[in-house]
Amino acid sequence: MKPFRKNVAIAIDGGGIRGLIVTQALSILEKALEKPVHDIFRLVVGTSTGSVISAGIATGITANRMTQMYIDMGKSIFPNTLRKMLFPLTRYRYPVKPLSNALNNQFGKLKMGEFWEKNPRTDLVITAFDLEENRTKFIKPWKVEYEDWLVSKAVQASCAVPTYFPAVDRRYIDGGLGSYGNPCYVAAYEAKECLNWDPTDTTLISIGTGRSPYTFNAETAPRLWAWNWIGRIFGVYMQSAYDQQVHLVETYFNELDFRRFQINLREPIEMDDVHQIEHLVAYGARLGRMILNDKTDSSQGIIIKHPGYF
Repeated sequence: MKPFRKNVAIAIDGGGIRGLIVTQALSILEKALEKPVHDIFRLVVGTSTGSVISAGIATGITANRMTQMYIDMGKSIFPNTLRKMLFPLTRYRYPVKPLSNALNNQFGKLKMGEFWEKNPRTDLVITAFDLEENRTKFIKPWKVEYEDWLVSKAVQASCAVPTYFPAVDRRYIDGGLGSYGNPCYVAAYEAKECLNWDPTDTTLISIGTGRSPYTFNAETAPRLWAWNWIGRIFGVYMQSAYDQQVHLVETYFNELDFRRFQINLREPIEMDDVHQIEHLVAYGARLGRMILNDKTDSSQGIIIKHPGYF
């Protein structure tokens, strides 16, 4: 693996229980570098499950411990209950209390502004979509409006996937519903424009939670009914948006040492599929080796401003 530069940032995608892929990969990085992830990254950015991991990094939780947290708490956060079986007759699939309790147990009364008071400072950026203002919010420790927010509240807001959990404060939902399911562009902008990091002295690591396999092609598409398209279109939209953020970073922050890591899943794994724990850990181990070998994602290298791209 190429050495990191002076300033190191990480951006982590959303993906529910598939965040286990990321924590396992980061635990391998920790072992290789012989230091916890908190000592590696001074800027951490996350969406949805990525916000859980990013907040964990910022508070000093090791990746190995976060892996065990995902394994231990997955089934309590995504339980098989009557509510889930009756969905969509209910407003959301899962009770929010297990998630809320888990976040409160990990982050307690810690406030966002406290990250900015510690030495060294850690900039934690969490995305959440505000239904009242109809735009994505970027919750940061150095912004006065968010300094008194509980970290647990910010993370829960970013994780409030519609149909899965209720909105926080009746207005904040999953940060990945906008353009920032992959928040690498947010991280690049934060590093250069807000923290004034010199791009030539900065490494940005972007980690995905697994790319699902395509479930249709030119042969099957003509035979699909309207209801067959719904899930497939959503998946294509999300993956395209994730890749777009990679292209934006490469185009407008090309002096960064930018490394995007993603792994292709052999089978679709839903964000609440807690029966795939062993597979997710195995995928994480593979992704960790990809990080150590600098085997970046195939979506890198496509510059959107290049003539003829469109």
